Amino acid sequence: MHISFKYFRVCGARIVNDTTDLRESDVGVEADLFEITKIADEYYTYVTSPKTTACTICLRGPSKDVERNLQDSLHVVRNIMLNPRLVPGGGALEMALAQAITEKGKSMEGVRQWPYKAIARALEVIPRTLIQNCGGNTIRQLTALRAKHAQSPDNWTWGIDGTTGELVDMCKLDIWDPLSVREQVLKTAVETSVGVLTLFLI
Repeated sequence: MHISFKYFRVCGARIVNDTTDLRESDVGVEADLFEITKIADEYYTYVTSPKTTACTICLRGPSKDVERNLQDSLHVVRNIMLNPRLVPGGGALEMALAQAITEKGKSMEGVRQWPYKAIARALEVIPRTLIQNCGGNTIRQLTALRAKHAQSPDNWTWGIDGTTGELVDMCKLDIWDPLSVREQVLKTAVETSVGVLTLFLI
């Protein structure tokens, strides 16, 4: 959205394409304060209003990563507000699903087991990547995480600490992911896989 349109939203004005059609009711009167402030070498215009739902966040940083991180945070908040359900992060959900799918595959015979094994291996990529990023022993830690989940269904919240690479209960670390995001990721992955298999007549 262009910056001028945001000003209209703040002050409650109406956009007019032709000045001859301008009426008194088109002028915005909801803004309480208009001021220009200098920060460092830049000038910033502030328009404040208690009635508007629009706002502006001023970011200053060495790179655009600050803006990207803020956008990601706002998206997370939006997803949680729309669907306030969370699942453990740190690869805990993916490993729990991989375990459940692997057990389901064992009840199948012949080539019918292959899709279950393929999906389980794909899900384990998430905790494996977390271990690799921490510089941990991938085989040892991933095997330990599988064993932890296999011991008891209550251990499904255990995942990988993204800092140390150790096995930790994600609930105790308060590491969570929005359920809506995880659902969409899994749906997209499965739909893409089915599309590729159908394309190649597999």
